[in-house]
Amino acid sequence: MESNKTVITIRNLVKTFPMGNREFTALNGINLSFAKGEFSGLVGPSGSGKTTLLNIIGTLDSPTEGEAIVLGDSVGELSQKKAANLRNMKIGFVFQTFNLLPVYSTFENVEFPLLLQKMSAANRKKSVMDALDWVGLTDKAKSRPAQMSGGECQRVAIARAIVKKPEIVLADEPTANLDAENSHNILKTMEKLNQSLGTTFLFATHDEKVIGYLKRIIKLVDGKVASDEIFAKK
Repeated sequence: MESNKTVITIRNLVKTFPMGNREFTALNGINLSFAKGEFSGLVGPSGSGKTTLLNIIGTLDSPTEGEAIVLGDSVGELSQKKAANLRNMKIGFVFQTFNLLPVYSTFENVEFPLLLQKMSAANRKKSVMDALDWVGLTDKAKSRPAQMSGGECQRVAIARAIVKKPEIVLADEPTANLDAENSHNILKTMEKLNQSLGTTFLFATHDEKVIGYLKRIIKLVDGKVASDEIFAKK
């Protein structure tokens, strides 16, 4: 960890969803906190609540009960506009399906989050090329997603997530569509960014390759924290 500063605090968090005539409890009494610079993961089987918790931390959803405080803001109390602003400025997302815009070049896909910020074209270009350099794709700046491999597309997605130098990156099964070699390359890239930028990374995964890189593993079972282990730096 780079600092003792707490960037995420989860208190007595409950999330329920309507299911027919009853409610499904996806998260049930979660208490967690994350410090700046952590490289952590929520692990567990499908349906354990990993993605639901990640979505709440990313302000894409709100708690039913309890609270999630992200970078000083209580997610449940944020207006849609303020939640969007927090995501746009301080949180990066990496999804298993890449979510790249197919008609945009690599450069344009990575630049997209910066268009929401007041930044000059020259500064945007520098930020984009720096991000592509971090993930080793400066030579693919003009390529479109269809012209690249799955591993390259995921590296573009990582560049897009970190181009604004967010304080937190949330990665939901980021290696699910990748082979072993590409998975390790992606994870090493994320590890390097975590160490050099002090960015807090939080994964949702059940991929053993990802789990091998994590410094802290929080196991979720049926919407509850079953274990929370911190490992020495590897």
